[in-house]
Amino acid sequence: MYEPRSLRLLDRFQGIFSRLGIDYPVMRRILQVKLTMDARRVPTIVGKSKQSSDSSAMDERNQFMRSLWVYAIYGALCSVFMWIGDDYFFQMSLTFGVLMFIIMTSLISDFSSVLLDIRDRNILATKPVHRRTLAMAKALHVCIYLLMLTGAIASIPLVTGLIKHGILFFLIFVIELIFMDLLIVALTALIYLTVLKFFDGEKLKDIINYVQIGLTIGMTIGYQLLSRMFNLIDMHVKFQPKWYQFYIIPVWFAAPFESVLHRNGDLIFTVFSLSGLILPVLAFMIYIRLMPSMERHLQKLADPGGRPARGRGRLPYWLSRIFCPSPQERGFFRLAWSMMGNERDFKLKVYPMLGFSIIFPFIFLLGPGMGSGISELRGTEKYLFIYFSGAMISTIIMMLQYSSKYKASWIYKALPISDYVQVYRGTLIAAFVRLIMPLFILQCIIFCFLFGAVIIPDLITAGLGMLLYTAICCFLLNSNLPFTRPFEAVQSEGMKTLPLMLLLGGFGVLHLVMTQIHYGVYIYTLLLIVLNFFVWHPNRKLFGRFIRRAGIE
Repeated sequence: MYEPRSLRLLDRFQGIFSRLGIDYPVMRRILQVKLTMDARRVPTIVGKSKQSSDSSAMDERNQFMRSLWVYAIYGALCSVFMWIGDDYFFQMSLTFGVLMFIIMTSLISDFSSVLLDIRDRNILATKPVHRRTLAMAKALHVCIYLLMLTGAIASIPLVTGLIKHGILFFLIFVIELIFMDLLIVALTALIYLTVLKFFDGEKLKDIINYVQIGLTIGMTIGYQLLSRMFNLIDMHVKFQPKWYQFYIIPVWFAAPFESVLHRNGDLIFTVFSLSGLILPVLAFMIYIRLMPSMERHLQKLADPGGRPARGRGRLPYWLSRIFCPSPQERGFFRLAWSMMGNERDFKLKVYPMLGFSIIFPFIFLLGPGMGSGISELRGTEKYLFIYFSGAMISTIIMMLQYSSKYKASWIYKALPISDYVQVYRGTLIAAFVRLIMPLFILQCIIFCFLFGAVIIPDLITAGLGMLLYTAICCFLLNSNLPFTRPFEAVQSEGMKTLPLMLLLGGFGVLHLVMTQIHYGVYIYTLLLIVLNFFVWHPNRKLFGRFIRRAGIE
């Protein structure tokens, strides 16, 4: 069996694990199997091409290693901060902010399934394996992954820091990276444990997805707060201490550079430095202590949960009758609604993106330059930042092709489908109504509060633009029937969405131009109504041409 080098390094600490009551040989064997299987799984960031049947075992177990160069590119971008003067606190706060954002996002997207895996319990519960040994194997599995991931991301910044600032800077950087990883593992696991404690069954699975959205929003807001801690005055960075900065975690790991290298003895830097050393270790010790409890609560994921609420299926039924004219289209609307709501893998990959859609308009809206606060927004065209709420539409529409239950796609050929256009229309309308429209309406309400009711015509225009943009994304991205491809086939198709984001920006720019013309917004609104009519009307042939182009019929 394939034996990773990390296990040979772990062998040197065998005595420590034995003193902790861990059955080391059993734990090592479990880890070996986990790492072997994990190496064959393809990370979300790069996807996976369909392998031929004669692929070698070496090719299979190098999948994760092959993905590390992508993370190294992100790390290269972080190294740019280190060439900006010698303000260590400013440089490293931004660097650790980016590193934590990338690593936690990767942990959520790729390794939540590991933290929440119940197969170990199902397979090994009948074997003479102590619960503590199994829990430690799972913790080490995630830690080994994070160390490799962190090494890939931080390799170029580490070399840059060594060349630019010297060996002491390099050593502090390495130590702080280790403490950062301990904190990331502990915080993620403890958040999931809290959710596991109070919910069960299917309800728990939904709550976990909402937690992931919350983490995404929290990391994004935290990074924005981090960038606003510093004021640029006459090309010099000035730090202004505030009480809330203690809750911005990246500054904990940046403070030791200022304290040690610049010998800055200010109390706030000392507090930050001690927090970055003590709190990660304390959090990880709490996590280890609670690992047996987490294993017990994980069994709830295998429970079917309580009975579904009565009338739960009425909402998609009513909505399908409102938005879909034909019975066949309504059926695919309800099918897509159910798939998007019940398939865990789909929600795991798509729902965190909704967090970005929620927060992006407000990041740009409430950015630097707001001297007088919210009151200065009225009378400006900054409400057009609402177009940023559609930044993830292209990715969501692209993901409609994929499913973990793609083998059931034979149903499309078995059913007497008279028109495949209705398959696409029903699925696309369901995605827009369930995932896109609620967030847009919520943001419209907030924008009306900020700018006043006078912007309602512009919000309607923006909504019509996003509706048209959704159809365009479907035409350009989806060449397969909905839910017919495995998630492993995503590959690097995410790059296809970048030009479409520019197209969405074009909608916003055109809207801005029309605001400068008398009655221009109303003319633009009328144009969008006509275009949406021709694109979405069931009797028009635009969807039919798309079906023929895709070779589906």
